[in-house]
Amino acid sequence: MSTSSPSQMITRDLVMCISCDISRMLLTCSKHSKLKWKISLQLEKHIKILRSDRGGEYLSSEFQQYLIDNGIVSQFSAPGTPQQNGVAESRNRTLLDMVRSMLSYSTLPISFWGYALQTAIYILNDVPSKFVPKTPHELWTGRKPSLKHLRIFGCPAHVLKGKTEKMESRSETCIFVGYPKETKGYYFYSPSDLKVFVSTNAKFLEKDYMNDFVPRSRIVLNEMSGDTIPREVTQPNPIVSSDPTQDQQPTIPRRSGRVRTQPERYIGLGESVENLPDDNDPYTYKEAMEDVDSRHWQKAMQSEIESMFDNKVWSLVDLPKGIKPIGCNWVYKRKRGMDGKVETFKARLVAKGYTQKEGIDYEETFSPVAMLKSIRILLSIAASLDLEIWQMDVKTAFLNGSLDESINMMQPEGFIEKGQVDKVCKLQKSIYGLKQASRSWNIRFDQAVNGFGFIQNPDEPCVLL
Repeated sequence: MSTSSPSQMITRDLVMCISCDISRMLLTCSKHSKLKWKISLQLEKHIKILRSDRGGEYLSSEFQQYLIDNGIVSQFSAPGTPQQNGVAESRNRTLLDMVRSMLSYSTLPISFWGYALQTAIYILNDVPSKFVPKTPHELWTGRKPSLKHLRIFGCPAHVLKGKTEKMESRSETCIFVGYPKETKGYYFYSPSDLKVFVSTNAKFLEKDYMNDFVPRSRIVLNEMSGDTIPREVTQPNPIVSSDPTQDQQPTIPRRSGRVRTQPERYIGLGESVENLPDDNDPYTYKEAMEDVDSRHWQKAMQSEIESMFDNKVWSLVDLPKGIKPIGCNWVYKRKRGMDGKVETFKARLVAKGYTQKEGIDYEETFSPVAMLKSIRILLSIAASLDLEIWQMDVKTAFLNGSLDESINMMQPEGFIEKGQVDKVCKLQKSIYGLKQASRSWNIRFDQAVNGFGFIQNPDEPCVLL
């Protein structure tokens, strides 16, 4: 059993990552001398063209001479145009995202980035991509890879020891960190010995690892309306003067003698912001019931359920055979006023729309959003003519949209009807979280507004006259 320290996996901060444009095959090596051995000798393939960016490692005379000696044509992408080497740039971005996710999900330190990188490459080479139906491994070797042996990176495992004493434990709890290239087995890291070794006799604790996992950060879904959705605004390029005389004499900054004071309108604002407590909103129904404000959360959920009943969002039915209902969950949020005090407790019932299947649970999902220039034009007209602007908000807006599809949802936690536990909610109206929720609300809103005589602008559907 050979061992090594974690830092010996990749000893340099620079790793050469090579991607095949046709098959999307990924190869890595820390020295360019290993490139020919990996491709030409092992796979009986010859490298004809190598396209790279203008990094110093590719422009070195040593590397260029190596390419010339092996008959490889060197090409470079133009400065500032990564799209000319799009496949490699895209694969590198995917690799970095995978490495960050794998290290973040596990308890391993950043020094294991080399193992995470090799594991990510191993996985990508064994799965098909969007543009290539076959896997890179199959296109290069002619054999379909097996995925039965894949394990969760960073999960613990009981690894069988070699020779042990009679009363000593025969296994050791280690951490899975990758797949070795030179043998069939797994890489394991021993926290007690601070060593990485190869073994095949192990019992992986993946289920316990997934159940006990606590995310390092929480993603809170905040309610957003069409007026608050951020849109990309193109900023004009700064104008650079071409007058050479301006560059000859640098301007020396002059310190102003004016005494700077804080405006009165800002006095006290810093104190109110600094004293804002951490919301620490509940993440699950159980946390809400155990929270100090459980009474307020219960009242907020009851108000949400009453809105569902008032809008006749669903009806309880028996689950049809062969149909799997979608789930739902509660999203909690404390809404504060300008003084930092809690004004309302919001509980939103959200469907797990990510489990919907296109073509079965929904068809079209597009819903228009007002263009920023349209809003600016209307505000300019109102300011020029001294008109009043009225703003309205529709409470539980998405619950007003009708559904054409047949969607069954599980009953919300904490509000399961007594004696009807096995029944599901057959949705009659749209609900937050559904793929088609915004589109259903937009159609319903257009029907109501058109009934008042408004005419929709053909070029801007969100503007009605």
